[in-house]
Amino acid sequence: MTPKDSQSMKPATVAKKLGIYLPATPQEFQDSSISRDEFAELQANPPEWLAELRRNGPHPRPVVAQKLNISISGLARGGVEEALTTAEISELLQSPPQWLVTERATHAAVRSEAQRVKDEAHKKAATKEARENAAAKRDAPKASKRDHA
Repeated sequence: MTPKDSQSMKPATVAKKLGIYLPATPQEFQDSSISRDEFAELQANPPEWLAELRRNGPHPRPVVAQKLNISISGLARGGVEEALTTAEISELLQSPPQWLVTERATHAAVRSEAQRVKDEAHKKAATKEARENAAAKRDAPKASKRDHA
C-alpha cells in the first residue's frame, strides 16, 4: 500500500463543492477519488468540461434554487425534481409560472424576517453590553482627589 499524503474526497463531495451536477460529469471523474490538491487545481484551473457545466448546466438543485432566488423546498413545491440547464432557468425567469412568483415572494419574506430577527438580536446584545458597561462604571471604586495628587 502507498501512504496517503493527502486526504481524498468522493466525486459527489467534489461535485457539491464545485456546484456541479455529478451525473453530467465525465465518467473518469465519477469513478475516481480526488485529492485536496487536485480539487484546488480544479478550482484554480477548471478544465473545459467543468467550465461548460458551470456555464450551461445541467445545474444541481441548490444552484437552480439560487439562480431562481427561491429555496430548494420551493423547487420541490414547484414540481422541479431534476437538474435544469441555464437555458431552462432563463426561460423560467423570463416568463415565470405562478408557483415561481409565489416561491420568490415567500423566499423574500423569509429572508426579510431572518434579517429582522438578526438585527433585533444585535440590538439586544448592544443594549445589554451598554447596561453592563454602565453598571461596571457605576460599581467601580471612585478615585478620590488624594489619589490623583
